[in-house]
Amino acid sequence: MNPHTKLISYLSLLLGTTITISSNHWMMAWTGLEINTLAIIPLISKSHHPRAIEATIKYFLVQATASTLMLFSSMTNAWFTGQWDITQLTHPTSCLLLTAAIAMKLGLVPFHFWFPEVLQGSPMATALLLATMMKFPPITILFMTSHTLNPLLLTSMAIASAALGGWMGLNQTQIRKILAFSSISHLGWMAIIIIYSPKLTLLTFYLYSLMTITTFLTLNTTKTLKLSTMMTSWTKTPMLNATLMLTLLSLAGLPPLTGFLPKWLIIQELTKQEMTVMATIITMLSLLGLFFYLRLAYHSTITLPPNPTNHMKQWHIHKPTTPQIAIFTSLSTLLLPLSPMILTTT
Repeated sequence: MNPHTKLISYLSLLLGTTITISSNHWMMAWTGLEINTLAIIPLISKSHHPRAIEATIKYFLVQATASTLMLFSSMTNAWFTGQWDITQLTHPTSCLLLTAAIAMKLGLVPFHFWFPEVLQGSPMATALLLATMMKFPPITILFMTSHTLNPLLLTSMAIASAALGGWMGLNQTQIRKILAFSSISHLGWMAIIIIYSPKLTLLTFYLYSLMTITTFLTLNTTKTLKLSTMMTSWTKTPMLNATLMLTLLSLAGLPPLTGFLPKWLIIQELTKQEMTVMATIITMLSLLGLFFYLRLAYHSTITLPPNPTNHMKQWHIHKPTTPQIAIFTSLSTLLLPLSPMILTTT
């Protein structure tokens, strides 16, 4: 890919995200989302593989539909209330339409079908952007409108996302698909709490992004795309694979790792809101996710390949581990003791 094209795409992504998260008017928020969609398309399709082209078309159609729904929602609200301000979304129909549009943009159940397929068809670096940065603008819109959204609808979507994200990830062998279902499951945790504690949703998103960035960077360094190649990747970078295991367990939410913090706080907040049943259900559903994270961790470090492979194993890749991976890995695993400080800043 031409370096200038890549630079323009990345700058446009940054511009689109900045416009959306800093806007108060619906039209500006919509413009930022459209810039984002158009900027990521060349990055998804740059390999020119049929699967990448298919992923690009799916992504474009879904995002265009979601943007149209969002625009329709804001126009309906402006028609009835005369308000174009994002925080003044008060009309019930507009709230329902917006929830559907944002769920489509994020990949929440039942609008999740596109996300695993698009992630699978994208290069690893683009998949990382899709799983983290591209979710930030829609979550910001959800954050600004959280006080007017329908609690029953969001809770139902959240429980369904946590269930389906865990269930569908169980028998996957492609790592990008597993991480896509992991993302859907985490979005369920964010959606269930956004009405009661929007800041906690943002904290959960930041920590999820941190752990996902670490996982993607590590997998990109070892050039691992499937479980079968993950089983032999320990020969390239044994230490990196050991830290990958910790990052995956952190994504699963096991104490004493960073990933435990948002789940612990969400369960605590749900209990305060007298939603103990929902807290119990979503906690039980996280066990499904724990299973496939443990399977990934097992494949990355503990198991040896059962059969002799036909190709020569590559011992110790020549490219050294970057400082970024070291920093992100440390943050992904060791932030739990700092939770009182994190809570005072949010």
